[in-house]
Amino acid sequence: MKYLSGMDNLFLAMDKGNQHLHVASLSIYDPSTAPGGKVRFKAILSHFSNRLNVSKIFRRRLVAARFGLDRPYWIEDAEIDIEYHVRHIALPHPGDWRQLMIQVARLHSRPLDMTKPLWEAYIIEGLDKIPGIPQGSFALYMKMHHSAIDGESGAAMLAAIHTLTPEQDAEATEDALTVLADRDPTPVELYARAVANRAQQVFDGSKLLLALGGRAAQAGRDFVASGRAAELGKELVEGRGKLKPRPANDDNPGRKPQTRFDAPISANRVVDAVGFPLADCKKIRQHVDKTTINDIFMSVTSGAVRQYLEAKGELPNKGMNAMVPMTIRGENKGADEGNQIGMTVMPLRSDIADPLERLNAVKRGANKNKAMNAIIGKELPAQLIQVLPAGITELLLTKGMMAMANMTVSNVRGPDVPLYMAGAQLALFLPVSAISNDMGLNVTAFSYNGTLWVCFISCRKMMPDPSFFAQCLNDSFEALVRAAVALGGPSRRPLAAAKRVTKSSPVKSAGKKSK
Repeated sequence: MKYLSGMDNLFLAMDKGNQHLHVASLSIYDPSTAPGGKVRFKAILSHFSNRLNVSKIFRRRLVAARFGLDRPYWIEDAEIDIEYHVRHIALPHPGDWRQLMIQVARLHSRPLDMTKPLWEAYIIEGLDKIPGIPQGSFALYMKMHHSAIDGESGAAMLAAIHTLTPEQDAEATEDALTVLADRDPTPVELYARAVANRAQQVFDGSKLLLALGGRAAQAGRDFVASGRAAELGKELVEGRGKLKPRPANDDNPGRKPQTRFDAPISANRVVDAVGFPLADCKKIRQHVDKTTINDIFMSVTSGAVRQYLEAKGELPNKGMNAMVPMTIRGENKGADEGNQIGMTVMPLRSDIADPLERLNAVKRGANKNKAMNAIIGKELPAQLIQVLPAGITELLLTKGMMAMANMTVSNVRGPDVPLYMAGAQLALFLPVSAISNDMGLNVTAFSYNGTLWVCFISCRKMMPDPSFFAQCLNDSFEALVRAAVALGGPSRRPLAAAKRVTKSSPVKSAGKKSK
């Protein structure tokens, strides 16, 4: 048995009503690389069966103490009904990109069965009219509960269920498939563990309070050493005890402006995606000094949200803010299952129209955020969640960070080489994340084999036209590319922005490198 961490338990506690806290991926495969140029559903079932032990997530299900006395536990099942977890469906005619996105949105709108291991996979055939995708290709939509996985562990699982060559692995031996199953604990055992866990949480909370005192003292010393304390004192004297008002649009996130995404979400989701060549992103970095891929992604997302809301006549004067997950996995922590993430809020600067000005403002905000995290520690939110009850942490999150953020933005680095499943080459990988009440838009990026795939999810009531937001993302990227090239700089070679992605498919344009 494994005791859920505070962060894992928080994702469980927040899964209620229309707020489903599962995450997913959508992969499209080209079977022409497989033996015989085809991959049958039976081969995919066998592929999954042989890999049930590559990650404990596949076998884990939840058990909990009665009356919510303690966090739940993961226990491992020996027997997994693979045909329940891996299902086979097909797109309706004409089998185009729009139909695929509608199908994924429908699947993502359904909650997981919490009495079973928290994952499902759907093999989707009938992808007949998607430009850039060969005939006979199939998709894999795979979802898992966020309590079991985060972006980094998801990337590790992606690597574990794929191979680096199209040659299929040999059938797994009986020993390789053997697992030591956990028995269900009795109510008395769960109660005894709950008492011990409560005592441990009190002890850990006391240690954290002492550590926080030390951090606060160090932050005060740093504040004085930076000269900011003297500036603040002078400002108070000159203002007769009052501070000067701060500008509404600066590089520090304040209270968020109200938008259509800051409301309770419905039960229905919309999903769409675009792809940007990483070669073009790297060209931008050559023209704009000290810029990261994440800076570019954040700025492009900001420009897209700005264009979308402006077209609706709803663009707020104040810049929007984004909640951004941060990995707290150390180099020696590996890719353990579960969530090892912190959270921060960053300004998107959607109030800035010029793409380069917006990019530089996003960079400044990111640098300030990094400096603050260096003082207080980016692990602090996760540490607090670990020692506080889920109800309190949920309240602090919804009234604290989520009260400052309009949306979630996340970026995960994936493999830069081709991957294969059952001999079929992975052509496209989209991260399909989750939304919550008062933060009804999530934009997540994942890099794979030369392309930055950007997938977004929203509520159908908030975003009835997802293809338009996809176009806004492409327009924003194109505008940033052209503005960066116009600067000149170290690389003066002409750069062509990625072609606009149409409703038909993001594959064709994303796969095309700049010349």
